[in-house]
Amino acid sequence: MSDAIIRQMNQAIIEGDDEAAVELAEKGLAEGMDPLVMLEEGYFPGMHIVGEKFERSEMWLPDIIMAADAMVAAMEVLHEPLSAKHAENVSKGVVVLGTVKGDVHDIGKNIVKIMLSANGFTVYDLGKDVAPDTFINRAEEVNADVIAMSALMTSTMLYMPEVVQKLKEKQLREKYIIIVGGAPIVPEWAEEIGADGYSETASGCVTLLKRLLGGVK
Repeated sequence: MSDAIIRQMNQAIIEGDDEAAVELAEKGLAEGMDPLVMLEEGYFPGMHIVGEKFERSEMWLPDIIMAADAMVAAMEVLHEPLSAKHAENVSKGVVVLGTVKGDVHDIGKNIVKIMLSANGFTVYDLGKDVAPDTFINRAEEVNADVIAMSALMTSTMLYMPEVVQKLKEKQLREKYIIIVGGAPIVPEWAEEIGADGYSETASGCVTLLKRLLGGVK
């Protein structure tokens, strides 16, 4: 039964059916499915397929928006069970997360937040259109281990190196692990701006931070 639900979750995202996405999430929970498995095997692959179809001009912007809405609807159902499942865990690290200045896209950032929270990280979500100083000030306030920045446009990704430079000017660069991600970001960009890492996927971000933090947390 769980395999059938997983396939239906994929299809709900592809079709942008938020009602089906919610019903399937609730059904999966009722049947005792792991909410993390539902996200990683049911919903995320559907979103990945939508992205691939968009790149091949087989789907259009309205399709992306509908799929994203369905994804958000499912995450709203699964967020509390995920948090409860990992509430007893000691935090693996403190992450300040946001979409950079000028960028109002946050679906990818929201997925990363869910994945990190589900895997035992403490996440402070700054939202979207976040100024460089806001990243730094919040990281200082919460004694963060990691500053994570997302960008969905090539024009806004240029604010990423500004955060790195400001940290250097404040003599704080060595205090934080900096990771970047988003549609226009590639490993070479992360290296060029002096970030510590890059991930293409939300699950990869979890693996990346576990490695960079050395399993100490």
